[in-house]
Amino acid sequence: MSKALATMPSLPAVSADGGLDRYLRTIRQFPVLAPEEEYMLARRFHDHDDVDAAHALVTSHLRLVAKIALGYRHYGLPVADLVSEGTLGLMQAVKKFDPEKGFRLATYAMWWIKASIHEYILNSWSLVKIGTLSAHKKVFYNLRKIKARLGLLDNRDLSPEETTLIATELGVSEKDLVNMSRRMSARDGSLNRVVGEDGDIEMMDLLEDDRPNQETILMEQSESGYRMALLDGAMDGLNDRERDVFTRRRLSSDPETLEDLGKEYGVSRERVRQIENRAFEKVRKAVLRNAADNNRKAMDARDHHPMAAALA
Repeated sequence: MSKALATMPSLPAVSADGGLDRYLRTIRQFPVLAPEEEYMLARRFHDHDDVDAAHALVTSHLRLVAKIALGYRHYGLPVADLVSEGTLGLMQAVKKFDPEKGFRLATYAMWWIKASIHEYILNSWSLVKIGTLSAHKKVFYNLRKIKARLGLLDNRDLSPEETTLIATELGVSEKDLVNMSRRMSARDGSLNRVVGEDGDIEMMDLLEDDRPNQETILMEQSESGYRMALLDGAMDGLNDRERDVFTRRRLSSDPETLEDLGKEYGVSRERVRQIENRAFEKVRKAVLRNAADNNRKAMDARDHHPMAAALA
């Protein structure tokens, strides 16, 4: 954007308090430019980056922005946003407008305003992107008009005959037409929508959280730590070679082959397998033995706890 447009005085906007009526009254105060005035302002802006000329060109066409933006109210988006996006398109048009081409700014700006609003609608219509193919856009912007003309404004699925008729008129496939029609009929829902009779419950409050709670996480961490302690204690009964083979064959995410370990230790593959199996059996028995000992100690401690007699 040019320096003049970047430093332009603030433009009127659709406010939350005043609404659309106040905005329309405000922009009607800006004069409509005669062709000669528009040409001279455009030359001043084009040749000298005159901020006042740019401001006059933009404000004199805000009524055009409002007229175009209001034509898209049926998409369910805030009018203030539609006007704002249309104004951005107008400013781009003023930036690129060449008065020597022989046509009026309004004719040129109309396409920039619509393009800016179209892009905003496509990006805002759904959290799941509607689509960017030309066929998708053609259906998106023309389907409502055709359905209104045919008296099909309800959200039901199109009949096969209606689908064929409309798809032929738009020059798109029936599949694209049906998919877009269904997506346009099912707008995104808000998780903050109030569903309780007293107005104190939102949809989000009724959704089940399938994530583990803190108690489950702590229990799993404690259990994991306990198993690791049992494994570490059991491996204390292995000699160095058994521990190395067991670790590299059973505890590694990428176990080494019997052949590689055999070459390293200078023994056969079968001998490595025997060492691995013997180490595994030692660890298994040690884990079971240590777990039984821990359970017995825990039961003894509970039986001798001062509260045990009171609970007996």
